[in-house]
Amino acid sequence: MIKYLGSKRVLLPAILSLVREASPHARSVLDLFSGTSRVGHALKREGYRVIANDHNAYALTLARCYVQADAEEVLADATRLIDELNRLPGKPGYITETFCLRSRFFQPQNGERIDAIREEIARKGLGPEIEAVLLVSLMQAADRVDSTTGVQMAYLKSWAPRSFRSLELRVPEVLPRAAAGKGEAHGLDALEAAATLEADVAYIDPPYNQHAYLGNYHIWETLVRWDKPEVFGVACKRSDVRERRSPFNSRRLSAGALRAVLERVRAPVVVLSFNDEGFLSREDLAAMLGDTFPGAEVTEHAHAFQRYVGARIGIYNPRGEKVGRVGRLTNHELLYVVRRRTDEPERKAACTLASAPSDQAGLGIVPRIESRMPCGEPGG
Repeated sequence: MIKYLGSKRVLLPAILSLVREASPHARSVLDLFSGTSRVGHALKREGYRVIANDHNAYALTLARCYVQADAEEVLADATRLIDELNRLPGKPGYITETFCLRSRFFQPQNGERIDAIREEIARKGLGPEIEAVLLVSLMQAADRVDSTTGVQMAYLKSWAPRSFRSLELRVPEVLPRAAAGKGEAHGLDALEAAATLEADVAYIDPPYNQHAYLGNYHIWETLVRWDKPEVFGVACKRSDVRERRSPFNSRRLSAGALRAVLERVRAPVVVLSFNDEGFLSREDLAAMLGDTFPGAEVTEHAHAFQRYVGARIGIYNPRGEKVGRVGRLTNHELLYVVRRRTDEPERKAACTLASAPSDQAGLGIVPRIESRMPCGEPGG
């Protein structure tokens, strides 16, 4: 998988265990903010039919590869094509100009290989699943030779040692079809996905602070879309980073956005993942879940982890001088499990129909309903 903020690699065993315990007979899981599809991939391996969703194009492509595509259908062709693409000589183009010369995310020789391979994938006119496998292979190959701390907000002042390696495509770990059926990948807004996609369990892992994934991984968005956009700033971000803003990255709007998603979600069991560095406190989350799912059983499970590498390095000014210290080096990932009442979906549907349509922030949709149901003890 690519380097990614909020990756659930270490948390996977806990997530899988909670899904199994919360819904022993579940066959399908909706991953509403799928990101790298690390969780969806693990759930598919466990036999669940996974329905993945993310509005960023690079995340949709990762989901097509790791959730929707099945090894028995794409692996033979993908292996052959990746071997063919690995033999292509480099040819400078948009990536070389933008991310090797105007900025320093990749060494030029690797930028030229990325350009040549991406143009060849576009030229072939492949089906969406096999194309997604090839694009993920290229994305991961580029990630292994980049010169960043793991996000694309900036590049390192001096070349990272890994950037001197030669770019090499590898076949992604595409899984056979899950026992419960073929997975799906969607690129919907979270509100639309919550209202239209249905599963036995919904796993919800929204952005929790001001750091937007599109800005942090704008190169992958461009690599997948291959629209060669206008860019701005030292990091050569896509121009639409300024326009495609999510309410989840706003302190003012995030609570309303999360509440709107929870009110619409179509699953009897909900697993919500959050972080104690986020805009919402544990008390906020407990109150929101109690209000949104009156009478439901809600439990909290907290897990301590080291913060991402950028936090451990410290705070520097544009001249590279250390100007501050990070307040803490650990945080807590919070997992909330909600088991809804059997009559609650009908009540929720009626409330939603009686409400006026909302904007993307999801404000003012369903009246708050007071609940006396407490959350479980933390650390369960």
